[in-house]
Amino acid sequence: MTADTGPADRPKAVRGHPHLRAYVRESRGVHRLTELDDDVGGLHAWQLLMSDDNCFTALTSAEVRGWWLPPIPARSPVFMAMGLADPRPMRAGVRTSRHGRVIAFEEVHGLRCASVPETLLACARWLCVIDTVVLVDCVLHLRLATRAEIEEVIRPRRPGARRLREALALADERSESAFETLLRLLHVWCGIDVVPQHEVVDADGVLVARVDLWVTGTTSVHEYDGDEHETAIRRVKDRRRDRRLDKAGRVRRGYTSGDVLRRPVTVLEDADRAIGRPHDPARIRPWTKELRRSLFTPAGQADFLRRVAGQGGG
Repeated sequence: MTADTGPADRPKAVRGHPHLRAYVRESRGVHRLTELDDDVGGLHAWQLLMSDDNCFTALTSAEVRGWWLPPIPARSPVFMAMGLADPRPMRAGVRTSRHGRVIAFEEVHGLRCASVPETLLACARWLCVIDTVVLVDCVLHLRLATRAEIEEVIRPRRPGARRLREALALADERSESAFETLLRLLHVWCGIDVVPQHEVVDADGVLVARVDLWVTGTTSVHEYDGDEHETAIRRVKDRRRDRRLDKAGRVRRGYTSGDVLRRPVTVLEDADRAIGRPHDPARIRPWTKELRRSLFTPAGQADFLRRVAGQGGG
């Protein structure tokens, strides 16, 4: 490659040490185009360190695919799936998994990524149940894989198999966002039956609204209110919708990410009141215990980084 090479002719990443300002060092011996996004461009450089039948996997593959994700720590490694005999990249920031057979993969945005079921299995190896359910809900909702296709990779002695099986049992394709999944799981862990994406109709059978969660057998509907609900236009629409639900005899309660992650007992208290059950704050413990392992919390992120720290395979 010469200095006269035009931008359109330049590869996204190269090995060696190109003396061109168009490239920036990603790791020892691999460079990416400066103009590329740091994360995506960096992966094109990392891909040069793998053989043609190796691929990105786990959270790296999930990020490339654009799935719903928990907050991933900035120091999270690049996850690669490699063969038993393949040389491991001797660089910091890489976590490799070793396989006796080639892992099914496909090209996504020019990057080799493990298949959807294999990506889920690899994620389940490192994530807690809550985080894994978020990913499975996303895959099922977007129809990227079926339950049967996911079950095919859940085989004995495969790392992550037990957790993925547990997550699949808790998953629900009706969820439409990561925090809708979290709000649903909070209710489930507290023993509250809910129906996702329930259609509320009036006395004439006319659709009033489709709600995130209906607390089964009650007039209560519980919903996640993200940041988009704070815009002026959205607030006007939400209040009109609230009035329609009220007219239909429904009690709507909206919750924020802070309620789900930091004040979950308030959600439990509302649910207990809705079903006529005496409120017992201790029922929140199974949820908070699992949440502490999640990437949605600082404690979960710290634990994750300890487990994936350093180079190495497995």
